[in-house]
Amino acid sequence: MNDNSPLRAEDRARAAIDRAMALAPDMRASIFTSFDAARILDDARALDADAGRSRKPLAGLLVSIKDLFDEAGIATTAGSTILGSEPAAARDAEAVRRLKAAGAVAFGRTTMSEFAYSGVGLNPHFGNPSNALDPARITGGSTSGGSVTVALGLADVALGSDTGGSVRIPAALNGLSGFKPTQASVPLDGAFPLSQTYDSIGPLARTIAECAAVYAVLSQTQRPDADTVRSPRIGVARGLLTEGLDEQVARDFDLALERLAAGGFELVDLDLPMLDGFGSVNRILVATEAHAIHKDRLAALETVGDARVLSRIRAAEGFGASDVQDAHAKRKYAVAAFEILARDFDAFVAPTVPTVAPLIADVEADFDRLNASMLRNPSAVNFLDGCAATLPMQGDQKLATGLMLFAPGGADWRVLDLAEKAQAILDA
Repeated sequence: MNDNSPLRAEDRARAAIDRAMALAPDMRASIFTSFDAARILDDARALDADAGRSRKPLAGLLVSIKDLFDEAGIATTAGSTILGSEPAAARDAEAVRRLKAAGAVAFGRTTMSEFAYSGVGLNPHFGNPSNALDPARITGGSTSGGSVTVALGLADVALGSDTGGSVRIPAALNGLSGFKPTQASVPLDGAFPLSQTYDSIGPLARTIAECAAVYAVLSQTQRPDADTVRSPRIGVARGLLTEGLDEQVARDFDLALERLAAGGFELVDLDLPMLDGFGSVNRILVATEAHAIHKDRLAALETVGDARVLSRIRAAEGFGASDVQDAHAKRKYAVAAFEILARDFDAFVAPTVPTVAPLIADVEADFDRLNASMLRNPSAVNFLDGCAATLPMQGDQKLATGLMLFAPGGADWRVLDLAEKAQAILDA
């Protein structure tokens, strides 16, 4: 993904900085927790002066950084004021280091749900970023600010994390592409944790091809030769993942399936019985692990934290050791069952989220229900220890909807290849 344009990295960075500074101050503050134009330009100039620039696969790419990834010399807030006074990071997170080594220029640190613990993207400390397609609606979370940087053309790519959909939800709601890799494929070193069981790292971008280029760097893997002969066999995940779809998502999903079938995809309707009760398992494991991370901050968070996030963390206090043990056992069984089912398919498909982006006012009034709605489909993939791509399927409609292609862990490049093919069909 070399930047072969005549513009130097400094020129591209300066133009993007000008676009960011032209935003209203409150809007810019809701997108970025930190935006150091001088630092961005220094990094771009250093890249331009690098004799090996032309060999760097991401040379000149502007990548916004979710504010849970360490960057040397900057305090990592993870969307919370309680961490703002912590010492600055001594070194870059490994994912950030790999991107910079490949020629990417870090373009500001972006807002997020506090501690990455919601799928809607609200944040009482830094402000609620507005959906790029309708400012009255949520961006989705938790990579909320990152999605807006790409949707508004400020950055080429956003580096995000995905514990239950935090890359795919904001990508889908803002008309973008996103990729949640297999958890083990990208190191979590230097990323502030939410759940060691579910946390993963991935990109949001305009296209799946851009996501694939970034994934290659993050995972330090190369795309294998693709199967260009056989028609891909795709399981259409009926049942839970297609329940309660709103009118636009249902219509867009049906049309996307029709177009994929016409484009050579073999589609087979099926259910995923191993997802039975998965939401309860996710709640137990994520809340328990988050509680362990934040146990020494709970009293302070009563005063300075997001009450919605604190409530989700404190839910762990109602679970016992046997609940956690049972949850791990159920997940282990489900992962194995999914891998067996997947032997007969190249991938599976479902709507990324069941509705278009809700109104911010509605989410503030009905957080628990709407947050659960946003998380339901994408978090199923994290439960199954899988990998997943989301791509836009709304065509030229005002509000965005997302199509999710997913498969068991380890099938990352297959999912990316299929998603690129699907995107070409849907964009034709």
